[in-house]
Amino acid sequence: MSTSTESWQKHGVLENKALVMTLMVTVLITIGGLVEIVPLMAIDSNIPTIAAVTPYTPLELEGRDLYLREGCYNCHSQMIRPFRSETMRYGEYSKAGEFVYDHPFQWGSKRTGPDLQRVGGKYPDAWHYRHMEDPIKTSAGSIMPRYGWLLTDDLDTSLTTRKLQAMVTLGVPYSEAQVASADADRDAQAQRIADGLKAGGIDCAPTKEIVALIAYLQRLGVDGRTASGDSASAEQPR
Repeated sequence: MSTSTESWQKHGVLENKALVMTLMVTVLITIGGLVEIVPLMAIDSNIPTIAAVTPYTPLELEGRDLYLREGCYNCHSQMIRPFRSETMRYGEYSKAGEFVYDHPFQWGSKRTGPDLQRVGGKYPDAWHYRHMEDPIKTSAGSIMPRYGWLLTDDLDTSLTTRKLQAMVTLGVPYSEAQVASADADRDAQAQRIADGLKAGGIDCAPTKEIVALIAYLQRLGVDGRTASGDSASAEQPR
């Protein structure tokens, strides 16, 4: 009898007994699963904490929802890989701890336009306003479409408090006081942005959607920058 035949006969002892085979496979999968899961249950988090990273403000959270609504993630990623070709072009590489309050995260998988992870503070508010009005005004040769309705449509603020409450359910550490003052904090930040736009020659009401989107864009990547600053290039979003 050949070695292969003997081996088959030994396997057949189990393989011909469906119930025994099923039980043994179940036991092995259970043991393997516990080996992977139990260590993770023993720690609070396996993501390094970055003290500078804080939750989005109410207005930034509203702006993030607009970013999702308009499908910006289809053309822009928010994940700078730790390669020289990426950091020279977009800035400091992304860290896992920067995304702990993103539900869902916006890493993306396609770049029709540049990565936006470090766009916060890179351009003035007026630049973003004009870029959304007509990308050609700020980026020659841009293929990005216009988003004129953001400049004219009022932001729906009816769910701001409930959005913060939802984030709390997901583990974002908003305090009760922050949730209670969500509407007032949102309006105050919107007014500051509108005042800044006016100082730059742009008359925009603080209630417009563009104001919330600007707040979100100006926050991107700011918390995760190192003390030495960001090495982002001057390339403009398209």
